[in-house]
Amino acid sequence: MTTAALETGVGAMLRGWREQRRISQLELALRAESSARHISFIETGRSRPSEEMILRLAEHLDVPVRERNALLLAAGYAPHYAQTPLDDPSMSSLREGMERLLQAYDPYPALMVDATYTVLAANRGMEMLLEGVSGHLLAPPVNAMRLTLHPEGLAPRIRNLPQWRGHLLEQMERQIALLRSDTLRELYDEVAAHPVPAGREEPGDAGAGPVFPFALPLRIEHAGTVLSFISTIATFNTPMDVTVSELAIETFLPADPETAKYLQSLMP
Repeated sequence: MTTAALETGVGAMLRGWREQRRISQLELALRAESSARHISFIETGRSRPSEEMILRLAEHLDVPVRERNALLLAAGYAPHYAQTPLDDPSMSSLREGMERLLQAYDPYPALMVDATYTVLAANRGMEMLLEGVSGHLLAPPVNAMRLTLHPEGLAPRIRNLPQWRGHLLEQMERQIALLRSDTLRELYDEVAAHPVPAGREEPGDAGAGPVFPFALPLRIEHAGTVLSFISTIATFNTPMDVTVSELAIETFLPADPETAKYLQSLMP
């Protein structure tokens, strides 16, 4: 929790979330079964919202779970959502289930990350892609964005690096706007400063490979073979814990039969 968040009044914080979502006071009031006048009073500090009202407004504004706790603290209430470490015994079933999911996805790459893209688990398919990455990038805590965009990471092997890099930076920008995280901003500044290695195709070049109109593929070299993947990201619905709310599993689906056949040949 940032000091700035705790020093900001809950009304101003709620107004910031409402404006970010581009919702009027009237629209928010209708969704929350309140009145525009009451919403206005809350935002200007003339009325102190109840804990229930804060949670209701946060739900309709799609405020991240961590930031809902910040809203409650700013209003003088206790946090509503726990933040349980992933290695806590109470999380054992969650860990085991997610590890089974990653393993079941082999030989295709898959990994689990937290809100700052720290890699928490990965399967053999992902480890295969990371062959040749510099050792210092694989020392814990491993960060997925550093692995991908660092000149000693995957970047030199990504055939469509300008496009993929742009996709990842846009994804980080959305996360920064949503989570308002100083850590994410520092990570963004770090990886965005890495130069694009010479020889990578620019968007629209004829050598950029086949076009997949349904999604941008990741085209990456492995042992002299170019593999193509479409990535998907899965998160938990209705999480009741800060840690769980920030977990994500990214899977890489082969975008062509050649990639699928190649991976299956490596891990029969």
